[in-house]
Amino acid sequence: MITQAPRGVQDWYGEQMRRRAYVEKIARDTARTYHMGEIITPMFEHTILFQRGVGDTTDVVQKEMYTFEDKGKRSITLKPEGTAGVMRAYLEHSMYAQPAPVKLFYVTQAFRYEKPQSGRLRQHHQFGVELVGSSSPLAEMELISFVTELMERLGLKDVKLHINSIGCRDCRKTYNDALLSYLKSYEQELCPTCRERMKLNPLRVLDCKVESCKKIVANAPRTIDYLDDACREHFEELQSLLNELSIPYEIDTGIVRGLDYYTRTVFEFVNSEGFTLCGGGRYDGLIHEIDEKQDIPSVGFGMGIERILNFMEEKGCYFPEEEPVDLYVGILGKEARARAYKLVIALRKKGLIIETDYMDRSVKAQMKYANKLGARKAVIIGSQELDENKARVRDMATGSETEVALDQIADLLQSFAHQSGKEAC
Repeated sequence: MITQAPRGVQDWYGEQMRRRAYVEKIARDTARTYHMGEIITPMFEHTILFQRGVGDTTDVVQKEMYTFEDKGKRSITLKPEGTAGVMRAYLEHSMYAQPAPVKLFYVTQAFRYEKPQSGRLRQHHQFGVELVGSSSPLAEMELISFVTELMERLGLKDVKLHINSIGCRDCRKTYNDALLSYLKSYEQELCPTCRERMKLNPLRVLDCKVESCKKIVANAPRTIDYLDDACREHFEELQSLLNELSIPYEIDTGIVRGLDYYTRTVFEFVNSEGFTLCGGGRYDGLIHEIDEKQDIPSVGFGMGIERILNFMEEKGCYFPEEEPVDLYVGILGKEARARAYKLVIALRKKGLIIETDYMDRSVKAQMKYANKLGARKAVIIGSQELDENKARVRDMATGSETEVALDQIADLLQSFAHQSGKEAC
């Protein structure tokens, strides 16, 4: 149907749009204090970027990507996540020539073909940060402290940090051998997908959501027991930093994250109901996967804005109300229309929220409309008011009126705003 959106997408308008804009504003404001620059990458990329960056064995690449062939016979994919595109842009524009680390944040649309559910749509929005160039655990600490502060500012109080280390590529080889040996004992009890994952990437079995597989992997070898000295030291230093900053955390060996590019630290922020609100970690090999000439450490995170909104609403978090109309300018008579609208424009330039009549309503109907809008004050402008350069401004709450010169209306409104605690330009 032409008048119905495809399944798994959402129109944004009204209160929901205002709430989403509020979340994005808080995220951007927080990023500013961390000296992070915003980046916007294209909505689609060459498919190979995600195959090499995200990983051929992931559910994202195998099942969820929107991939098509363009008119030039090139394979193109709508981006399923934000990190790979940012890393491509980092390399293409030689950002590695800048002083390290480079800290970038983004608000982006992402596309995944999966069953639509609450907080998870086929077209959704992500806020994410990438910190490129540092191998220090302090880089993870930077992002963890950022998310901690952001959650606090959004009013999400029942969120706890879960961390794990999946090691580097070297120590993971030893772990994969141990995990594969364990899984082979239960191969026939695993789901068909996990039996296939065993051959391609055993670590992915740990991320399976099928209950029978979850019971099996509950007793599987743990990645943190197979870390080499460097990875163990890195993980221990991160814990020391978290302890020093009094950020509560839980070591959760079940976290492996769903994308192949993660190494060493992986983390999630989980609420009291067990839902993940944010996930991220270190991916020191990702840039090398994209460009074999480069080998630059990186760390980042992403969070779904729709999911954050859902939990904020569920927990009764604060959302600002829509700003009220400061003044409704009613227009009396066609001959007054142009000059009255000139006043509307002048008042808006003062930073005031002004509405007027576009429907040729009667004066009585205009006042009813002003009430429906929730306008704080209203004024009717006709030829007489324009000729005398004065009008009566009505307080819509009390019904009282104040006579004022037309060029003094802005001062009156700003005085009222100051008394009520509202900022005015």
